[in-house]
Amino acid sequence: MLSICEGMAISNVAQIASVSRDTAYRWQHRTAAFFARFDDQRPVGAELTAVLEMALNDEPRPGAPIIYLPEEQCALVSIALEPPKNCGRPIEEWTHRELADEANKRQIFAPATASDKRLAAGQKIISTRTVGRILDEAKLKPHRIKYWENPKIDDPEAHQQRIDEINKAYQLAARDPAIRVISIDEKTGIQALERLYPDKLRLPGMPALLEFEYRRHGTLALIPSFDVATGKIITAHIGPTRTEDDFCRQIAATLDTTDPASNIIFVADQLNTHKSASLVRMIAERIDDSGDLGVKGESGILMSLQSRQHYLEDPAHRVRFLFTPKHCSWMNQIEIWFSILSRKALRRASFSSLVELQARIESFIEYFNRTMARPFNWTYTGRILQ
Repeated sequence: MLSICEGMAISNVAQIASVSRDTAYRWQHRTAAFFARFDDQRPVGAELTAVLEMALNDEPRPGAPIIYLPEEQCALVSIALEPPKNCGRPIEEWTHRELADEANKRQIFAPATASDKRLAAGQKIISTRTVGRILDEAKLKPHRIKYWENPKIDDPEAHQQRIDEINKAYQLAARDPAIRVISIDEKTGIQALERLYPDKLRLPGMPALLEFEYRRHGTLALIPSFDVATGKIITAHIGPTRTEDDFCRQIAATLDTTDPASNIIFVADQLNTHKSASLVRMIAERIDDSGDLGVKGESGILMSLQSRQHYLEDPAHRVRFLFTPKHCSWMNQIEIWFSILSRKALRRASFSSLVELQARIESFIEYFNRTMARPFNWTYTGRILQ
């Protein structure tokens, strides 16, 4: 407004104020009308401030009329929630263009009226841009998916009881220092991939470029023991295999680093190697159980997977296991740490040998324990599955 009063060109005013030329012209007319209200005597002081505030306030406007009614927008969202193949389209995900085409094909919009000044009467269709805006307001992104594996629940009551036991163990780890809860699992098939050419570092406005072609140098398996109370990796076994002997040695190494008088709870999934006969024998030795364990496949505790699992989960033992329900490995906190390992140390790296890969894993474990380790804020209680 002051620039207009000083006689500045409208194009310059629009550029300085970052507005369109039409807006600058509109304010030029408002300025002229404002000063035309006064003759020779113009207000001063507080009166001038009041009339200036009145002039600077934008005029109230009703806004453009709504073209697409709320119920019509809900109908569009409903289409976006349908699988495209149910609409006769041989595709798996919607695009904005296809959603607009389907909505117009179904004629979900009422005919345009004379008040819809932006549309010709009787021709009310929706554009891909408007589809995107409506879906954004509904926080709906049809192109996004996440993989999910449904848990196998044969007995809902037993399933819930197992989840409750694991949650209680995590709570005990934070409250009772005499009970150590250790999360353990295998991360297999960690590849030593060597990029054929060096990466190109990121620049302002450009991401880093990672070479696509690579050379394989084999794989390693990692079996770490994660202390739930401290958030640290106690020990880790790294090798080419993940047999029941590897798992048994890792359990033994973990027990060697803990207080022989403390109670230990291992949280693991129900892989067969986690219920092996050699593991049962080792646990029996560690808890000074000299009873008859039987013969594998024939009798006693060693007879079957079920009998061995029952023994390993015995709450009367100083060292016992809690096995997650089938297809519920996400109940095991070590899976969170595996994700951190992949993102921070493995996904973008290049390794010329298995020795280099193993050295990277070992150095990351040391770095993690020193700088990043903390207990995970475990909030899951099972209510979702209920």
